Amino acid sequence: MPEVIDTILSRRSIRKYTEEPVEDNDIRTILDAGRWAPSGLNNQPWKFVVIKDKGTMEELAGCTHYSQIVRSAPLLVAVYLDTETMYNKTKDIQAIGASIQNMLLACCDLDLGAVWLGEILNNANKVNLILNCPDSLELMAVLAIGKPAESGKDASRKDIKDITYSEKYGIEY
Repeated sequence: MPEVIDTILSRRSIRKYTEEPVEDNDIRTILDAGRWAPSGLNNQPWKFVVIKDKGTMEELAGCTHYSQIVRSAPLLVAVYLDTETMYNKTKDIQAIGASIQNMLLACCDLDLGAVWLGEILNNANKVNLILNCPDSLELMAVLAIGKPAESGKDASRKDIKDITYSEKYGIEY
C-alpha cells in the first residue's frame, strides 16, 4: 500500500502522552505540513500558535472539559483562521481542516500522538485572551501533541456503500 494511504488508514487520535518534549525539528515539520495544505486562491488563511509553556497550558486546561489532555501534552498548537486574509469563509474553514489533517498525518509519520480538540471552541474568547490573539484571528482547533503513552483505539468507519451513491449508473461501491 502506498505510504500516504497507509498513514491515513493507521492514524488514530492519541490522548495520553509521555513527558518527553517534542523536538523543535518535529514541530517545524508539523507546521510545514500544515502550511502546505490546499487553500482557495492560495490565500493560506491559517495562523498557528505553538504552546509549550506549562503555565499557559494550565490556563488553557480551564477552557475545556478535556483538561487532562491539555495538561499532559508537551505541545499544543492552536489553529486559527486569519479573517484578514479570508476571501470565502466556507472555503477558508475547509482549508483550515485540510491544514489540521496534514499536521495530524505528519505527527503520525513522526511517531507522535495527536488529537484534534474542538470542544475548546466553546471558550474561544477565553483562549484568545490567554494567547493574546488579535481580534482578526478566529480559533478553529487546538491540537495536543506528544510521544504516545498509549496506542490508538481500533477505529471503525461506516461501510462505503452506506455513504456513497452513484447518481446515474447504479454502481455500488
